[in-house]
Amino acid sequence: MKKNIWIWNHYATNMYKDQAGRHYWFAENLIKRGYNPTIFCASTVHNSIENIDTGNKKYTLDKVNGIPFVFVETPQYLGNGQQRIKNMFAFYKNLFPVAKEYIEQHGKPDVILASSVHPLTLVAGIKVAKRLGIPCICEVRDLWPESIVAYGALKRNSLIAKVLYQGEKWIYKKADSIIMTWEGGREYITDQEWDNQINLNKVKHISNGVVIDTFDKNSEEYKLIDSDLDNKHYKNIVYAGSIRKVNNIGMLLDAAKIIQDQGRKDIRFLIYGSGDESEILKKRCEEENINNVVFKGRVEKKYVPSILKKSYINILHNSSTSLDKYGQSQNKFFEYLAAGKCIVQTYTTGYSICEKFNCGISSPEQNAVEIAKVIISACSDEKNNRLMGENARQTAYQFDFNRLTEKLIDIIENVDEREELSNEIIRKTS
Repeated sequence: MKKNIWIWNHYATNMYKDQAGRHYWFAENLIKRGYNPTIFCASTVHNSIENIDTGNKKYTLDKVNGIPFVFVETPQYLGNGQQRIKNMFAFYKNLFPVAKEYIEQHGKPDVILASSVHPLTLVAGIKVAKRLGIPCICEVRDLWPESIVAYGALKRNSLIAKVLYQGEKWIYKKADSIIMTWEGGREYITDQEWDNQINLNKVKHISNGVVIDTFDKNSEEYKLIDSDLDNKHYKNIVYAGSIRKVNNIGMLLDAAKIIQDQGRKDIRFLIYGSGDESEILKKRCEEENINNVVFKGRVEKKYVPSILKKSYINILHNSSTSLDKYGQSQNKFFEYLAAGKCIVQTYTTGYSICEKFNCGISSPEQNAVEIAKVIISACSDEKNNRLMGENARQTAYQFDFNRLTEKLIDIIENVDEREELSNEIIRKTS
């Protein structure tokens, strides 16, 4: 048993504050199974001016519910500019002395699980693990630079992109094992034409998920009193999330207008969330007499389970990109599954969970006309709608973190064997 597991996630500080999130739940379940996980994260709280005081030291240590959190000293930042980049490099740089000092006080780890968002954490994990003679598992939750290219913020053939792609390939080559949150991770590496240098057998898939017991508990303890949501005269289509340009909620308004023009007065959209496009979209509804959309504003996360359980349909919507072919792993999607309601997805993905388990309907193309069609279809067959909701709930159990942790343990305990096999295959084919 590889008992001492270091989990490196720059932004896990929010998990410490919320007592929730992917690595918090992994750590919680690892402890139950006799492991000793430690989460390393930045002292800064993302999207906040808060910075946990390290007392003029490189790190400070605290525990929450038995999970040790190591806060690595990093400078404060706001937004996504140069200050955030400096923060990333500071986290990377400080991980090396922090790891050395932490080992002197608490002993050596048996394995490092280094997780993105940004790739510098993975680079540090690989380098420190090599010095210690232990395996490093690299977990990729955001494809850099592919996601930046897909959203149009970086040109694929630019010098910066080429450098980042080479760095990404280096990480995949050097990692002892790779975890991707998309089921199509191996396909991505093949599409990049790196499969002749990177053995695909070491690429594993652990999606995001949900803690069903906590979801159900919150749905009972934190019920939102909402006359719109409780109105049974409507089939409420619920969206829960941010309202920003990238979310493209305007397309949902377009679909709502089409549904309204077709005389379906029983269908209504309830939009829960906030963002810098909220007022613009509200004004548009007034000007264009779109009467079947209600903006409900931001709600505390603890109320979301009860909202999702009361909906008629939960709608999964964001701007579709070329990344969709590799699958899906949005956190909210797994909450939608746990809610046990039919899911309408406004775009099509590869490795579709909705299609595989018949728990929802996907729009064949992401445009207002097609979205309106699939919503009307889902609202016109009560029996099938209920069946898809039941399927969604059953599917959620496959993505409960209790089960996902078993997958992680299998990777942790067998990482050495897989790397030896990977090296042997590469030697034979080179």
